[in-house]
Amino acid sequence: MKKFRTMLLAAGLTAALAGCGGTAGVTDGAAGTVSTDGSTSMEKVIGYLSEAYMAENDGAKITYNPTGSGAGIQAVSEGRCDIGLSSRDLKPDEAETLDATVIAIDGIAMIVNPQNPVADLTIEQIGKLYTGEIANWSETGGNDAPVVLIGREAASGTRDGFESITGTEEKCKYTQELTSTGDVVQTVSTNPNAIGYASLASVNDGVKLLSVEGVTPTTETIQNGTYKIQRDFVFVTPKDKELSEAAQAFMDYAASEEADEMIEKAGAVPVKR
Repeated sequence: MKKFRTMLLAAGLTAALAGCGGTAGVTDGAAGTVSTDGSTSMEKVIGYLSEAYMAENDGAKITYNPTGSGAGIQAVSEGRCDIGLSSRDLKPDEAETLDATVIAIDGIAMIVNPQNPVADLTIEQIGKLYTGEIANWSETGGNDAPVVLIGREAASGTRDGFESITGTEEKCKYTQELTSTGDVVQTVSTNPNAIGYASLASVNDGVKLLSVEGVTPTTETIQNGTYKIQRDFVFVTPKDKELSEAAQAFMDYAASEEADEMIEKAGAVPVKR
C-alpha cells in the first residue's frame, strides 16, 4: 500500500491524457527518478501530475509514498525523499530548514452519511460537535441520535488544518482517529450518525457533502475564500540543498499554469495567479 499507486490511477489517467493531448512538454533535465513522500490527501493530485509529466518526458519517473504530511516533512528533512508532500503549512521550526511551495488549494469537506438530514453547519457548530458540546444531532436540526465523530490521526495535515480553522486544537473528542482520508470517507459512508472531514478531492457518492455557513466547497468558493475550511497542498524541499535536475524540473512543472488542468482533474483547486 505504501508503494507508488500509479497503477490504480492509470486507466482513468490514460483517458484524461488522451483527451488533452498531454500537458508538460519535454523538459531539459527531466530524466531520472523523483521520490515524493507524504500527504495521503494529495494522492490524486500527485498521481495526475506525475502521470501527465511522465507521459511527456521520456526517462522521468515519479514515485509516491503515502505516509501522511508529518511523515513526509520528516522524510524530506532527513533526506529520504526529494520532495515532501504536505496538506498543511510548515510550522515555524520546520520553516527554519525547509521551503514550502503551494501547488494547489484543497477544500476540507465536511461529510455525513446520506441518511443524515442535516445539510448545512456553521463553523461554530462544527467546533461544538467535535469538542462534544453538541452531542446529539437533534441540536443541529437532525435526528435524535448521538453524534459519531470521525477524524484523522495526530500527524495528519488534514486534521491540523481542520482543527486550526475550527479552533478545536487538542479539544476534539474523536470516536475514531483514522490513518487516511479514504478511511474517513468509508467509515462515514457506513454509519448514519457519523460526521467526518476529508479532502474535497476524496469525496464520493457514498457520503453527503455539507455546506458550511451556506457555502458549498467549489473551485470558485475556495479560490475566493468564501468557503472557509480550506488549506494548501504543499511541496516541501530543503533550504540548504539543491534539488536534482529531475526533481527541479518536476517541481517547476507542478508549480506552473501547465499543471492546472491536471490539478482540476484530480479534484483540487489551482492556485489563483
